[in-house]
Amino acid sequence: MPTRVAIVGVTGYAGGELARLLLRHPEARLVAAVARSHQGEPLRAAQPHLHSAPESIVIGSDVGDAEVVFTALPAGEAARQAGRWLDDGRIVIDIGSDFRLRDPKLYERWYGYAHPAAALLKEAVYGLTELTRDRIRGARVIANPGCYPTASLLALAPALKARLVTEDIVVDAKSGVSGAGHNLDDAYLFGTIDESVRPYGLPRHRHTPEIAQEAAILLGATPRLTFTPHLIPMTRGLIATCYAPLRPGKTSKDVADAYSREYAEEPFVRMVDSFPATKATLGSNWCLVHAVVDEDSARLVAFAVLDNLVKGAAGSAIQNFNARLGYPETMGLEALPLWP
Repeated sequence: MPTRVAIVGVTGYAGGELARLLLRHPEARLVAAVARSHQGEPLRAAQPHLHSAPESIVIGSDVGDAEVVFTALPAGEAARQAGRWLDDGRIVIDIGSDFRLRDPKLYERWYGYAHPAAALLKEAVYGLTELTRDRIRGARVIANPGCYPTASLLALAPALKARLVTEDIVVDAKSGVSGAGHNLDDAYLFGTIDESVRPYGLPRHRHTPEIAQEAAILLGATPRLTFTPHLIPMTRGLIATCYAPLRPGKTSKDVADAYSREYAEEPFVRMVDSFPATKATLGSNWCLVHAVVDEDSARLVAFAVLDNLVKGAAGSAIQNFNARLGYPETMGLEALPLWP
């Protein structure tokens, strides 16, 4: 029998994308669609792109008999509810930020609130599948990574793990406006963002400690991280351009060998020979990576592109679901990109 799943926060961009993918997953059955808004409406009315959703799936307030609960909620909300779902024997996969950081004090510093379920941070598994799949298989709580950290860490991981670079890391990243969620702030209106690019969040973007935390594990040392995100005038897509000085004696061949070795068997990370474009991942769970060495400055420059709503959110959540339940990681995610 398919695994019964619920989505809490189904009316947002990430929740809607998760529903789109789960509705065609052969081993998942969506039994509950939960949100504060649109209650009583069929899911396909609240998310008009979900034409294939059965009319019987109506937005409500309860996860029903779901075995796995996906949460796509504002910061702090999933943590307040996760305990009772876990007590009921369910698995929680959080697309939001509530379980990504291991130190609860970081939530006070970067998010401005005391974590409501700090004890769960000790057991939550960071869900960047390519790096933590062995731990995901036994997890009760899976913390889906943020979209920026997913691209940044996949761009840098081979070099960090092989100790090819120093601790001095710069990440320059750009994302489409859907990364901000359903936000009516003037900064995200069409007339504001069209034909314009702007940085934001430096030096206090909430993904900074997440990238630093996971990079430290890979590198074996605390990185000196500068992370600058930018908002660009497109709906979806993300690129991270990452810079780090090579250690003395390390070469372009060392870099090429490390990246080839790291991603040779990965189902959703592909090394490409040219500079990757965001549109090449549109609608898919692919992350395309390209790494070069600037010989004059002895610096690694690594690029990663992905769809921020799929590999950066819903797709990676399903990849984690598959890894946790013992399904092939590609199940329900095999579709080709939407372009060309």
